[in-house]
Amino acid sequence: MFQEPPYAITGTAADRLAKIVEIVTRLEFGTEFKRDIKLHKKNRVRTIHSSLAIEGNTLSLDEVTAVIDGKMVAGKQEEIKEVKNAYQAYDKIMTFDPYAVKDFLKAHKLMTDGLVKESGKFRGGDVGVFDGDIAVHVGARPRFVPRLVEELFEWAKESKLHPLLKSAVLHYEIEIIHPFADGNGRMGRLWQTLLLAKWNEIFAWIPMETVLYENRSRYYRAIEGARKANDSGVFIEFTLSALLEVIKTQAKQIGEQSSGSVGGKGGFTEKFVENADGFVEKFVDNETRKAIVKLMIERPTISAKAISERLGMSPRGVQKSIAGLKRRGLVGRVGAAKGGHWVVKMPE
Repeated sequence: MFQEPPYAITGTAADRLAKIVEIVTRLEFGTEFKRDIKLHKKNRVRTIHSSLAIEGNTLSLDEVTAVIDGKMVAGKQEEIKEVKNAYQAYDKIMTFDPYAVKDFLKAHKLMTDGLVKESGKFRGGDVGVFDGDIAVHVGARPRFVPRLVEELFEWAKESKLHPLLKSAVLHYEIEIIHPFADGNGRMGRLWQTLLLAKWNEIFAWIPMETVLYENRSRYYRAIEGARKANDSGVFIEFTLSALLEVIKTQAKQIGEQSSGSVGGKGGFTEKFVENADGFVEKFVDNETRKAIVKLMIERPTISAKAISERLGMSPRGVQKSIAGLKRRGLVGRVGAAKGGHWVVKMPE
C-alpha cells in the first residue's frame, strides 16, 4: 500500500493555482498559442537550455539552438551530447505515462545515454548532494529506491490532488529519493512537465525551466526548506510561482503578436465570445450547426449527448453535424468525451 507524501497546501499556493488555471484557459482558448509551432520550438529550446544550465552545462541558448538544428558547435562533446539527449527525451514526452516506472527509466535512458554508466537504471550505490565537503542531502539507500519510486507513482496515479499541485509534489519527491546516479534534477523537471502536459497539452510547450534557472538559488532553497520541514509545501509554493511567472510572460508575448480582433485567425478570445453571433452567422452554414456552435461557445465542456438533448435532436444527427463542422475546421475536441472540451476557431 502506497503512503501519501507529506505536503501542505497554503492559501498562497491555492491563489497561485487559481491564477494559473485562469491564464492557461485564456492562452488555450483566446490566443494562437496552441497552434504557434514556431513559438513551441523556441520554448522547447529554452526549456532544454535552462534545464541543462541548472546542472552546469555551459552552452549558450544560441549554441543549444544550433545543436538542435543539426549545426556544428565548438563546445564540449559531453555538453553537446546532453543537448541532443534532452531534445530526444522532450520530443517524446507525450508518449510517456507519468505513472509508469518503465517509462521513467526509458526517459532517463534517453536523457543520459552515453553519459552515465547506469543510464536507464536505478543507481546501485549511495549518492548525495554536497556543498563543498558537506553533504546537504543523501538520497535513499539504493536497495529502497525501486520500491520508493513505485510507491510514489502509485500515489500520484490514485491521488485526486490537482495536477498543478501533484506535479510539484512528484518533482520534489524525485529529488528527495534521488533515484539515479546522475540526471535526477533533469528527470524531476521533465516528469513535472509530463504530468502537467497530460492534464493540459499546452504545458508541453511552457518553458517553466527558464524561471527555475533564473531563480536557481531559490529553487535549491525551496527543495532544502521542504526537506528540513519534511513537507513539500514550500516547494509547491515556489513551483507554482515559477509557473505563474512564465505563463504570464507567454500570455503577454503572444498577446503582443495578435491584434485580438474577431476577424483574426485562431481560437476565441473574450471579444470573440461577445461577438459569437457574428462568428456563427459568418462561418456556419445552417441553423442546426449554428445552434450547436453557440452551445459549444456557451458551454465548452458540454457533451454531444447533452447537445442532442438541448436541441431535441437524435445523437446521430448531432454527431453528423459536428463531423461537418470538424471537416471545415470550425470546431475540435480536446480530451475525452467525458472531461474534455470543445474548441471553436476561425477557419484556416
